[in-house]
Amino acid sequence: MPYRLTVIGTGYLGITHAACMADLGFDVLGLDIDADKIDRLNNGELPIHEPGLEPVLRRGLDSGRLRFTTSYEEIAEFGDVHFICVGTPQKRGEYAADVSYMDAAIDSLAPLLNRECLVVGKSTVPVGTAGRLADRLARLAPAGVQAELAWNPEFLREGFAVQDTLKPDRIVIGVRSERAEKVLREVYEPLGEVPMVVTDFATSELVKTAANAFLATKISFINAMAEVCEAAHADVKQLSEALAYDDRIGGRFLNAGLGFGGGCLPKDIRAFMARAGELGADQALTFLREVDAINMRRRARMVDLARELAGGSFHGCTVGVLGAAFKPNSDDIRDSPALDVAVTIGHQGGRVTVYDPIALDNARKAHPELSYGESALEAVRGAHVVLLLTEWQEFVELDPEELGAAVATRRIVDGRNALNAEAWRSAGWHYRALGRP
Repeated sequence: MPYRLTVIGTGYLGITHAACMADLGFDVLGLDIDADKIDRLNNGELPIHEPGLEPVLRRGLDSGRLRFTTSYEEIAEFGDVHFICVGTPQKRGEYAADVSYMDAAIDSLAPLLNRECLVVGKSTVPVGTAGRLADRLARLAPAGVQAELAWNPEFLREGFAVQDTLKPDRIVIGVRSERAEKVLREVYEPLGEVPMVVTDFATSELVKTAANAFLATKISFINAMAEVCEAAHADVKQLSEALAYDDRIGGRFLNAGLGFGGGCLPKDIRAFMARAGELGADQALTFLREVDAINMRRRARMVDLARELAGGSFHGCTVGVLGAAFKPNSDDIRDSPALDVAVTIGHQGGRVTVYDPIALDNARKAHPELSYGESALEAVRGAHVVLLLTEWQEFVELDPEELGAAVATRRIVDGRNALNAEAWRSAGWHYRALGRP
């Protein structure tokens, strides 16, 4: 391969990118300031759950093409192309994104760059960040303008990250020179024929935030329809099915339920609104405030439905919760609607037991006040109300008779519209779901 690559930041994005690029044949050196995490990665241990990623990581390590370090000096000496994959969380008490990790990465790397190289940002950032960092890089690097910045936003879906990296539906690069474009075209050449959009910094930054804003809007649209369906005694699942036949709308992200969470959509749409306000374009994104509000109302409505089935109060009520991760096939509990609902019910007097196939350890650490079961049956044993809050396939395939034998009363709220309502009702369950009669 023509270039040696480094990846700064070994979170969800960084680990996936490093392992997959090594799998494509590149020599890759990953960096993190967490020495324990680096030791685990060098031993082939993943600190996250992502289907299919562990064998890719191990192949890279076994081949000698992939390794990890805590040394900026080492990656500066090693790399021709440096990918920055650090987090950009929401600032505490604000909507704006915290880009301090991105600034710190540039400040640590740039003074060590004494030869021609390309630094590539992949993190989701407020528009205008890349231009500011490009100036900072050129000012701090001994190589000057030969240490050039480019932007290459990621579009990974948790649970499908390996697939999305190795078989992307598009690649977007923001560049200021033909050389930067050439380097990135060569880096991604092993992926084959993939549509590539070559644009400026600002547009490349906006592609990711605009995509997330659109997806969040589509999810909140169908959840708003669920609110109307409940008022009109209509069925949002059938409504969604009918809408999906329209090619202009499509059925993806049109499943009504508990709403979105995780480490991307909620904080990204809020950061987008904050940045638009800074640019004087706040009115353009005022609709995102309602998108966010609809999403949060779904959690409150879920608690209300559960309380109704509990007889009007959670005091003395045992609640079995199925799901802790914000989505299936992930152990990510950041801004998880499932855990938010579980914690709220606990605060209102309910005795809550949670089960999740993968995210239990993370949930226990974050919310030790809740009880946890090692299986779905254990979580619902003796429950007066059962809540399905994350649509893991094992929950969808649960036998309503088997589960019914474990509970105190057969009452369930399907927070993801994932279950066969007729089958559960036929088994004697009082079945409720968001947006359905």
